[in-house]
Amino acid sequence: MTNQEIYLARAAEARAEAAAASLTNVRDRALRAEAAWLNMASRAERTDRMRAKLEAEKAAKAEAALA
Repeated sequence: MTNQEIYLARAAEARAEAAAASLTNVRDRALRAEAAWLNMASRAERTDRMRAKLEAEKAAKAEAALA
C-alpha cells in the first residue's frame, strides 16, 4: 500500500466520522482532518510523479552515455 493510498483511506475514515458526528465541533474537526489527509495524498502523488520523472531522465542520460 502506497503512502497516497494510506492517506486517502484516512481521509475516507475522517469523512465517515464527520458524517456520523452529532456534535458540530466533532464534525468540524473530522472535516479538517479529511482536508489534511487529502492534502497529504496530493503531495504524495506529486512526489511520486516527480521521482518517476527524475528516474526516467537519469536512465535516459545513462543510456545516452553508453551510446
